Amino acid sequence: MGWSHYRFRSTWRLDADPGAVYRVLERPDHYPDWWPQVREVRQTGESGTLRFRSVLPYDLTVAAHSTRHDPERRILEATMTGDLEGWVRWTVLNAPPAPVGNPARTLLLFEQEVEVRKPLMRLLALPCRPLFLANHALMMRTGRTGLLAHLATEAPHPV
Repeated sequence: MGWSHYRFRSTWRLDADPGAVYRVLERPDHYPDWWPQVREVRQTGESGTLRFRSVLPYDLTVAAHSTRHDPERRILEATMTGDLEGWVRWTVLNAPPAPVGNPARTLLLFEQEVEVRKPLMRLLALPCRPLFLANHALMMRTGRTGLLAHLATEAPHPV
């Protein structure tokens, strides 16, 4: 594995119903509504094209294809090709009891393993890796904030 290979894992504790979180995540065509760095989604059935851009001045475009859509276990997984090649997975879990003052009903796990294919990013893989990692971390923090705000404005659904 080289400098253009990345593995990401983020865990978000959310004070939101796990079913509601899953319902939002299973609609990638609506991600731009709540996740600012997801600039565009063109979805056709189980596949689609997504365009991302965070702080750094470049876009990443991927073709994604759903490989797992499991409402019972609340797992969503897709393969990606294009500027990123690999896979991404969301797993929505019931949160275990937390310390007082840290309410959470949902534990959301984001996992991704990709090889960067965008030529400029490959060229700058070694010197810019810390910037690429910071850019991704910022995108994930903003995504969590946007998801929570979006969930707060949605009407509750029966569980």
